[in-house]
Amino acid sequence: MDFQYLKLEFKAQVATIWLNRPELHNAFNSTVIEELHACLEHLQDRDDVRVVILAGRGKSFSAGADLNWMKQAGMASTEENQADALKLAQMLQRLATLKHPTIARVHGLALGGGMGLAAACDICIASDNAQFATSEVRLGLAPSTISPYVIRAIGVRQASRYFLTAERISVIQAHAIGLVHERSTMDQLDSTVQKIVQSLLMGGPQAQAASKQLIAMVEAETIDATLIHKTAQHIAEVRQGDEAKAGLTAFLNKHSPTWIKTTAEQE
Repeated sequence: MDFQYLKLEFKAQVATIWLNRPELHNAFNSTVIEELHACLEHLQDRDDVRVVILAGRGKSFSAGADLNWMKQAGMASTEENQADALKLAQMLQRLATLKHPTIARVHGLALGGGMGLAAACDICIASDNAQFATSEVRLGLAPSTISPYVIRAIGVRQASRYFLTAERISVIQAHAIGLVHERSTMDQLDSTVQKIVQSLLMGGPQAQAASKQLIAMVEAETIDATLIHKTAQHIAEVRQGDEAKAGLTAFLNKHSPTWIKTTAEQE
């Protein structure tokens, strides 16, 4: 696929989406949002892809929204403004619900919408120079479209602070509050990401997709008879699938399941 502001790379079973607007710290406008959504829709339909990495070219992961674009959107009609914001919200939802495991490879700035992208991914790996912020209130705005993913990642109590103060969050603090899963030096960032990729490739793709659906189903639900029934039904359906049968057979016979490819098969 050809994009103006993205680069899509494939290596073995891994797709890497590079935000490619380095001169503006990968700030996004309507074109970036549309391209990213289209790219994610394309990857959703590809069964040869097992893992998706989201990364940024240049000095930053993403500094969030392009302020000139935001200003123009604010001056548009109510209907146009809402339609524009909905595109961003829908792109973030597509990222958060992608069937493949997703990894945010974060370095430098991850501000506003950039922090939202990191939070919408399943796993966030960040370099020691990474800085996060929900910076919107300092521009007279609110972190509306990113809020479901950031609150899910750091919780209501931490959001109550950072949504209101817009403080810069160091990678150490981001790790402490649950936004970042792994910290790394910049020169070890890619190798740290690859360790996680290799762990993901050991799991069954259908099982991982089902596990992502399970998290969404269980999140914030009360543990009651209804939820117990839902989780029992979920595992009953999963273990009747061909992948589960193959995986259990492989384990009992002490050989690798079919989804684990050799180096030659990956290439």
